[in-house]
Amino acid sequence: MWRKKSRAFTVLVCVITVTTFLFSYTYRDPSLYFFKFALGLSDDLLPKGTCACSRCITDMEEDPWFMERFNQSMPPLMSRKNSVLSEDTFRWWQWLQSERHPANYSDVVQRLFEVIPGEEQYMDSGPSRCRTCSVVGNSGNLKGSNYGHLIDSSDFIIRMNQAPTLGFETDVGSKTTHHVMYPESAKNLQNTTSLVLIPFKTLDLQWLISALTTGTIKHTYLPVMSRIKANKDKVLIYNPAFFKYVYDTWLEGHGRYPSTGFLALMLAIHICDEVKVFGYGADQKGNWHHYWENNLLSGAFRHTGVHDGDYEYNVTLLLADKQKIKMFKGS
Repeated sequence: MWRKKSRAFTVLVCVITVTTFLFSYTYRDPSLYFFKFALGLSDDLLPKGTCACSRCITDMEEDPWFMERFNQSMPPLMSRKNSVLSEDTFRWWQWLQSERHPANYSDVVQRLFEVIPGEEQYMDSGPSRCRTCSVVGNSGNLKGSNYGHLIDSSDFIIRMNQAPTLGFETDVGSKTTHHVMYPESAKNLQNTTSLVLIPFKTLDLQWLISALTTGTIKHTYLPVMSRIKANKDKVLIYNPAFFKYVYDTWLEGHGRYPSTGFLALMLAIHICDEVKVFGYGADQKGNWHHYWENNLLSGAFRHTGVHDGDYEYNVTLLLADKQKIKMFKGS
């Protein structure tokens, strides 16, 4: 009788363990991935979660380095619900571009979400559940690359700062779903494109409100566009908490703060299932410049001390080496 009860208890424990494991794997909980190897289970026997790509960024069990850094629970975009910042994050964020007399952050955020949508917003690629992204940097290595069609084939095409497409379509594509910028690098956008603002200070949030309404703010630490053409319903805000997470976890404190290009890449890695990267790094002659400029020395940001361009690029190459992203180095 005792043996029968013991066997029944053992079977029950096994059933609970396997059920818990399968449920957890469905939601891609990395803390339980080692069970897959311990039990010798094939991927074909396990549910795939929400990603239908042949290879997904969130397949983390193969790489401890990536697992230690990737935090899928950290929201990249700000909403009403997650706009409250911890004291540590707020202090770090305000330090990036110090203001003498900053406005009250809570009041500014409240006003901001009266102008733009304040609910959680996600990039939805439709029923395929395989969100493919092209992150397009501004490197001169895009010249003559003929990447335009490949870039435009992704569900989401993320560009940044002043990057033009007109006249460069063959090499850089013509579509833009998300354009990442800050006030000093702003440009007008098409109605179908989402503006993704990277705020470095409270004034940047005030500028966005102004640029979409009254146009009263014309200067931050530099002259800025007083008004901007953009669809208010598609405006997104890069979460300062996510900003700090990228700096602390991925860059390990290198540089004063991450570049726009690295922040755009991290946004894609945390939202997309497959990421293709274009226009990062130097051209084949070692020049760092923008694809729309003839000045081969325009990549001076690498020497300002604000961004550690070399460290960022090395992390990007490591992500490519680990097959988390696919990098196209151009010409």
